[in-house]
Amino acid sequence: MKKLLFTLLLLPLLALAQTSPSDPASELRKLNWQHGPSKGLIGDKATIEVPKGYMFLGEADTKKFLEITGNLPESNNYFFGPENSSWWSVFSFNPTGYIKDDEKIDANDLLSKLKEGDISGNEERKKLGLKELFTEGWQLPPHYDLDTKRLEWAVRLRSDNHINVNYTTRILGRTGVMEATLVGGTDTLTADSAAFKATLRQFEFNPGETYSEFKQGDKIAEYGLAALVLGGAAAVATKKGFWTVIVGFFAAFWKLIAAAVAAAVAGIGSLFKKKE
Repeated sequence: MKKLLFTLLLLPLLALAQTSPSDPASELRKLNWQHGPSKGLIGDKATIEVPKGYMFLGEADTKKFLEITGNLPESNNYFFGPENSSWWSVFSFNPTGYIKDDEKIDANDLLSKLKEGDISGNEERKKLGLKELFTEGWQLPPHYDLDTKRLEWAVRLRSDNHINVNYTTRILGRTGVMEATLVGGTDTLTADSAAFKATLRQFEFNPGETYSEFKQGDKIAEYGLAALVLGGAAAVATKKGFWTVIVGFFAAFWKLIAAAVAAAVAGIGSLFKKKE
């Protein structure tokens, strides 16, 4: 029978996760890691098959994971990634309502708005004792696939002297959108995103939640695809001159992803090396 061995995190994780406990490895060890093959339940909205060699965390444990790794600890998030920690991802459902997918996307305009949002986003991060993040540019400009109903993009982010990439997918559903963010390194994006897309083939909305099941009378979102790249209505509502449909919290774009370098370079998978 195989037994899990837990080793110490490497220095990049300790350096980046300012608000982490004094012993992050010990805290990560306590989480209820669900190993594949198994099925991950993403709230009551969707499921994803967890293949052998992959891991999944429920809502409560994902919240703890985000806090330990220097991210904003929020509810309604679900961790998914390979045991070798070459990348990791977080799923979260946003009940926006049905989003119409007939909008054209201006990648240059969106990039400018994301950079403008650095100021307000970093003000919130400072309040929580987290390091600042700055938008460097597109690694992959926003692209929408009509067949899969997926909007995807990848942005380069800088924290101190570290550059990392967040590859993001938004999967449109009947009552809202599933937000899936992959965290990895700039030099491994092609391989990481390919692996991530392969696992997304095993993602399914629950019956009654698929985009094609829209019915007249369902709630329709007040914004479209471009706003999703900016973090949804919450993001654009924080900027003067844009939509004001939602206020009271800062851009969702900033809610997940402080410790990308920790996962991609240090490797949380060092906690899950197996030994006979």
